[in-house]
Amino acid sequence: MDQISFAHAGFLETVAGWPDANVHLILIATKPDIIKQIPLYKELQKRGHQVILGHTGQHYDENLSGGMLKEFGVQPDFNLNVRGSMHEVVSQIIGRLGGLLAELKARGKIVIPYVHGDTTTAMAASNAAYCQGFSSVHVEAGIRTLTPDYEKSEKWTVKSEKYSWDIEAWRTFLMDRKNWKRGSQEPYPEQFNTRCSEAATGIHLAPVELDREFLLAEGYSEDRIAVVGNSVVDATEEALKKMHQSGSTTRASHGMGIFEKYPMLEQGNFVRFCIHRRENCLSETRFRSIYDAMKNLIESGRTVLLITMIQTNLAFERFGLKSEVEALVKKHPNFILSDVWPEYGDVIAAMSKASVCATDSGSMQEEMNVLGIPCVTLRFGSDRSESAIAGGNLIAPPVDAGIIQQMIEYAWDNPEMKKAPKIYGKNVSVACIDVVEKILQSGSIFRSDEERLGFARSVK
Repeated sequence: MDQISFAHAGFLETVAGWPDANVHLILIATKPDIIKQIPLYKELQKRGHQVILGHTGQHYDENLSGGMLKEFGVQPDFNLNVRGSMHEVVSQIIGRLGGLLAELKARGKIVIPYVHGDTTTAMAASNAAYCQGFSSVHVEAGIRTLTPDYEKSEKWTVKSEKYSWDIEAWRTFLMDRKNWKRGSQEPYPEQFNTRCSEAATGIHLAPVELDREFLLAEGYSEDRIAVVGNSVVDATEEALKKMHQSGSTTRASHGMGIFEKYPMLEQGNFVRFCIHRRENCLSETRFRSIYDAMKNLIESGRTVLLITMIQTNLAFERFGLKSEVEALVKKHPNFILSDVWPEYGDVIAAMSKASVCATDSGSMQEEMNVLGIPCVTLRFGSDRSESAIAGGNLIAPPVDAGIIQQMIEYAWDNPEMKKAPKIYGKNVSVACIDVVEKILQSGSIFRSDEERLGFARSVK
């Protein structure tokens, strides 16, 4: 417990004194966690529930955590302060959170952890809770990677070690659910994390019907799976609302609106690149395919915004590209290179102006659907394949720079892609808490087999 920092002294005693046995614990760890979990945290507070906000410390710097917490006006009740390599972070979360939950359990509390998506924290925290007999509420449950059936498509061929692609036909192919296959373990370790989290989950809050299909196929109880949408909708719409209230720019913590800092972005007509997946940044073939496509776009005069993260910068160094990237910035005023921005309002303000987003992120595929911006996903498959099936997202396998460039140019302000239906719901945090409250009215989140099968009865 010594490694855990608390927002105030006597935290355990304070929680122990709360009148209700149930304590809702919203866990955050990464930037996407903060964006998607805080709407649920605020909804629980609004309804008068006893709720704790816990940070594992997985993301801890200002750009990925601190700035956003300030922006959303929240302060974690505790921080596990995990540090180190992946296996160290996993073990620290299980050990430290497990100990904290054991203390609360000894004080008569039934903790209801809310874990999000496919993060290392979701996997480890749900494990820690399950060891104490607490089942989690899995927010963004059931996300599984589907891969297009490339052999079946017959829309691409290899000619002299170059790929030829009929992009219009490819988009049509992707919009048919029957043309996707299961089995991918990418992204790594996220697909492992989300599957492990599911096994310790008592309520699966699935974003879309496709995710419910996956969960049912894996044997989870139908009455504990609810299709609720994705809470990124609530965060995105709140950011858009604030943007429209304050005018065309946002005012960031650095004292300058994002469009004052980068006036070119306010005019739109740019592509936002994001390359940070481990499998892309560790493979020179994949990374160079994406990088060369971006470079070609820059040199052709297209405006490019590249947001870098830790893995991006490591890849530049790993593949000897750091000086070349710096030279591109100096030579081409249409190339904007920036570290990740600390405030979500800045992200959404800029993204709302983009012509297309080229990304290997999961959450950005969702955000582009909410914003109505065409998306090109720089992977072999997608854990948000529903967005491609809906028509607003193209899968661009990172094997050939020319094909990636062509797909981005095809998607650039593409009117048909911009008309793709919004698939991630409305008022999602309300729907999520409605589901939790309904189940709590009839029992607990953790459910034994006699309860599940209807054999439970009181002992006289």
